[in-house]
Amino acid sequence: MSRRLKISIFRHNPRDPQSVPRTVDYELDEQPGMTLFIALNAIRDTQAPELNFDFVCRAGVCGACAMVIDGRPGLACRTLTSTLPAAFSLYPLPVFRLVADLSVDTGSWMRELAERLQTWAHLDAEPDLDRLEARMEPALAEDVYELDRCIECGCCIAACATAQMREGFVGAVGLNKIARFRLDPADTRDDTDFYELVGNDEGIFGCMSLLACNDLCPKELPLQTQLAWLRRKMAGQGVRWLRRG
Repeated sequence: MSRRLKISIFRHNPRDPQSVPRTVDYELDEQPGMTLFIALNAIRDTQAPELNFDFVCRAGVCGACAMVIDGRPGLACRTLTSTLPAAFSLYPLPVFRLVADLSVDTGSWMRELAERLQTWAHLDAEPDLDRLEARMEPALAEDVYELDRCIECGCCIAACATAQMREGFVGAVGLNKIARFRLDPADTRDDTDFYELVGNDEGIFGCMSLLACNDLCPKELPLQTQLAWLRRKMAGQGVRWLRRG
């Protein structure tokens, strides 16, 4: 026998001067294999046609449907309602600008982060598109690919206490990108350059190592390992900088 779900959803449109932040309860019958994505679409189709939430791929690849699910950031398309209690809540991700209801603007935040941390390969010459790409050892290529699997969903930022207390903190998503380009042999930057980007309290030294980012990453990236590794490398660079000074 299917359960009757009661979902408390945050509702607010900041562009509407009459809108007041609130939660609204919606009920529906649970179906076998139902995900939150399916449940939200059912609610929008039958009860709240103006409900705002984001989705693109429905396969845990785009990261658009990230939200706070019963107190924990996660992806709606990858969360089965059967893993949740019969009554639960949905809220938008904190830190990011609220668009409306469960929809937030992660895109602008991620774009500003990319520009600030210069998250692209810095080359020593213009690339020759007619030449074969330089070979890379398979193990190193796998390490780079592993960090490249980040989908910029924002779950690590929403789960991060530092990001909620310090507006400029780059979070695990930013530090993971630095770790990725530090590994890339095509990138000509060295630790002095990376230290200038994240060797401060808005970067790696602002991380309090609570590691909610590691626990809640939908792609299960090795963020704990990468943060510890990057902190060690940047601390070493800081010591070398002090000795030179």
